[in-house]
Amino acid sequence: MKIARTERFKRAYRQLSAENRAQARKAISQLGQDIRHPGLGVKRIRGARGIWEARVSRSCRLTFQMERDTILLRNIGEHDDVLGRP
Repeated sequence: MKIARTERFKRAYRQLSAENRAQARKAISQLGQDIRHPGLGVKRIRGARGIWEARVSRSCRLTFQMERDTILLRNIGEHDDVLGRP
């Protein structure tokens, strides 16, 4: 699948620590290859129609939505912050 990034995702990605950015690159690569990869822990976000979350690290999550053959990355950051504003 193709990967696209919103401006909000790009801004949030730049604010991550170097370690989280490295983990995010790995998670995004896995997401593009196999959305069901067990390390990603992909699941729907309750109350947010069509928006999903994936695990980047123990405390970092990213949100995305799927549009045909493209995964649109919406937000990334600390678990509670990201899931509060997917």
